[in-house]
Amino acid sequence: MIDNLKERNQQVIEEFRAAGRRLEGRPLLILTTTGARTGRPHTTPTMFAEDRDRILVIAAAAGAPHHPAWYHNLVANPTVTVERDGEVYEATATPLTGEDRDETFERLVEHLPFLAEYQAGVTRRIPVIELQRVAA
Repeated sequence: MIDNLKERNQQVIEEFRAAGRRLEGRPLLILTTTGARTGRPHTTPTMFAEDRDRILVIAAAAGAPHHPAWYHNLVANPTVTVERDGEVYEATATPLTGEDRDETFERLVEHLPFLAEYQAGVTRRIPVIELQRVAA
């Protein structure tokens, strides 16, 4: 399963880099985090959303019962690299909390209704993370 996921992610990354921002009709970005335990870079494609001039990623893991590995990595090491719209830049990842997280998640559900299904299917609270570009 892991090898298949790694292979699938690599294929998506290659297609993304060749085709641009959208694959399969969803906005994607490439997120590179630093491993919480290993300190090594880990690159993964993830869907993003724009909300109130913020770039957000949602650690839904397709409704899996556990947070994705990239989420644990960015909590431990919040400096990440983002590839989006032909740009590569450094950003600081900040998980939203409290009312900001809840209100933002509800707005996201309006445009991405599958997120409500993912949340209903798990006991964990699906994290929403803001990616704030670091000034060059």
